[in-house]
This record gives sequence, structure tokens and C-alpha cells, in this order.
Amino acid sequence: MIAGPYRARINAATMLAQSKNIYQAEIDAACEFVDFLRFNAAFAADIYAQQPAQGEGVINRLEYRALEGFVYAVTPFNFTAIAGNICAAPALMGNVVVWKPSDHQMFSAKIIMDIFEEAGVPPGVINLVSGDPVMISDTVLAHPEFSGLHFTGSTEVFQKLWKQIGNNISTYRNYPRMVGETGGKDFIFAHHSAAIPELITAITRGGYEFQGQKCSAASRIYLPESIADEVIAGVVKNIKSFSIGSPEDMNNFITAVIHEKSFDKLVSYIDQAKKDDEVEILAGGTYDKSKGYFVHPTLLKTTDPHYTTMETELFGPVVTVYVYPDKDWENTLTLVDTTSKYGLTGAIVAQDRLFIEEASKRLRHAAGNFYINDKPSGAVVGQQPFGGARASGTNDKAGSALNLLRWVSTRLIKETLVPPKDYKYPCMD
Repeated sequence: MIAGPYRARINAATMLAQSKNIYQAEIDAACEFVDFLRFNAAFAADIYAQQPAQGEGVINRLEYRALEGFVYAVTPFNFTAIAGNICAAPALMGNVVVWKPSDHQMFSAKIIMDIFEEAGVPPGVINLVSGDPVMISDTVLAHPEFSGLHFTGSTEVFQKLWKQIGNNISTYRNYPRMVGETGGKDFIFAHHSAAIPELITAITRGGYEFQGQKCSAASRIYLPESIADEVIAGVVKNIKSFSIGSPEDMNNFITAVIHEKSFDKLVSYIDQAKKDDEVEILAGGTYDKSKGYFVHPTLLKTTDPHYTTMETELFGPVVTVYVYPDKDWENTLTLVDTTSKYGLTGAIVAQDRLFIEEASKRLRHAAGNFYINDKPSGAVVGQQPFGGARASGTNDKAGSALNLLRWVSTRLIKETLVPPKDYKYPCMD
């Protein structure tokens, strides 16, 4: 249904209500959502096929039960597919779901529910609720049948919910499962051996697709001195060529940010950068909310690797570059690893194989999804299972069987074919 009769409708809802251009909407609302549903069915079959070894005279089997209670699904505005998957994955494994979408994704959420209902999902299995998020969470998390949280959103909200669940732990029948994918401050680290055109494209797409409103968006860039000027010039040239406007014009690469609160936050960081001595604006730095919340894609360059836009997740089209001496690449890798509290995605760009191997080891915990010679966004279901650790979440890898395993409670059943009739051990005879 999503690939066929609902394809235009779910894409259009994502374009109009979430301000995605047609390309971003197509790879999200249609393609990725279809992939989640198809792959998850296959992953579920693979899980059921995982059975224990058989013993002599006994039959052993694992039963993958749904959790005893209901799952609370909390979903973000930025990906229609993520919203659909976060409520559908636990339901696929047999769970009842209370689903609270973002207020700013409600239009495409309604389309998702229309599809579920028409496809035959029984009433009461996936329950979409809307309203004050604090009131909804307080109600849900106080219920003794609460058995799991499937969350994508901000780190701060996830930590608050986790704390609330901990405070209520004696209320619940079981220990709840908590799965969260939260924030990111994702990096691209370039070696002096990097291929420059590929690096320019990785920064441009990684930083500015969907106005940087992806948890995987590249927002901090580390460039070696020897190639920095050429790379920066290429990125600035691309930014100046962007077509900006409504998603209804399919030629536009950049559209509006999601809402006024996001706009005001981004403007505050841009205006501060205009005042600070340790940073300069290389491109963009302008904005307009007279009709839609438009922030012009902005490229900053800082002399301070700990400048606020190198550490704070902004969730918008603001990318900051730090230039390091070529010979200091090892120390700068340490800087990459220790600068941010997050550990979601990251990329290195290089042609030097020895560097690639060393950087991969040094950045082992810096990113749950690690990319070599590519941008750090655009994970494909079944190919790049997605998730990160540190303040970026529980790393339960959406787009793989690992996530689905979190929504079942296994029961081992041992059936003895010939039960013993005497308590004595053979050695006692």
C-alpha cells in the first residue's frame, strides 16, 4: 500500500507538514518505511528460527512472547519512517502500543494510521494519542502495565523519561524495556590524503540535507591545513548555489525549518557567532520568518575546537569547521573523541589506508554508525543498522533484528519424552 496507492499521499504529507523536499520525502516516507516493514517481517522470522540445541530424550524450544503489558512509542517530527517503525516494530512482535507522535508530524502520522487500519491492523493494537506530552507521559508511565519505551527524540527528554520510569519502578509488573535513539553532534574528520571533491560533497550533503534536521547530520568538521582552503571554497560555492523555498517547488534543495522555536534557537547561535572573536561566518548567516521559517545554510569557521557550535546539537543548517595542522592528526582524533557527549554517527575521509585503520580504532566509541569516505547520514534499513551510544541512546540498532529482540520476552520450554522414575544416580546401583 505504501509503495503503491498511498505513495503520493504519504510523501506529500511529509513534504507539506514536515517541510521536506521531494527527494528527502521519497527516501523517507515511502522507501524507508517500506523497507522497515518488509525487513522487520524477515528479521522476525529469523528470530523465531533461533532455537536451542536438542538433548537426548528432550525437546527444547524458545517461545518469543510479547511483553506482558504495553509499549509506549514516542516519535520525532523529522522522519515519517522512524515514526511508523517505532510503533510498528513492537506491534509486529505481538505488543500493544500507545503511540505519541510529535505535534509537528501529526499529518503524516494520520496517514500512517489510515494505512494500518486499511491493512487490517486490529483496533486497539496501535493507539495514536495526541495532546500535552507531559500529561500523556505522566499517565502512561504511572500505569502498572507499562512494559517498554520505544523512543526517538532529544537526549534531555529521554533522560527525563528514564528517571521517571526509575522512580515508578515498584509500580510495574515487570522491569520495562527502554530503547532510545537521541541526539548527536556528528563529525567529519578529513585527512590530508582525502579526495577533495568527495569531501566537499560529504560536507554539503551531510550538513545541509533536510536543513540539518537529522540526528545524523554532520555539524562539526575537522580539516587539515593543507587542503582546508580548497575544501571550504568548494562548500561555500555549493551553499551559494542552493535553491531555497517551499517544498512544493521540486527544484528546491533547502526548505524551512520545522517551527518558530527551532528558528529562534538557530538565529540566537548565528547572532552570537557574529559577535564572537573566535568564529567567523564563511557563508549564510541570514534568516527570514516573514513567510515560513527559513534559516539560510550557514558555514562557520572557528579557532576554538570547543566553541559552542562544535559541542551543542543545534538541529539545523549550521555547520562549523575547525582547521588543524596536518601533523597533529593524532591529537585531533583525540579531540574528536572527547569533544562531544554524543556518540551517534561520524565519518572519516582519506585515501591513506594506514590512517583509515588507525582512525577507526581511535574512534571506536565515538560513533555507533561510522562511515569511511562518505557523509555520516543516510543509513539504509538492513544495510546500516542505526543507533549510537553515550548520550545518543541505547544503540539497539533500528533496521536490524537487534531492535526487534527488545520487544519480546523469551520462554524456554523443555519437554522430557522419557521422564526418570527413580531418584537414585546410576553410580548408586
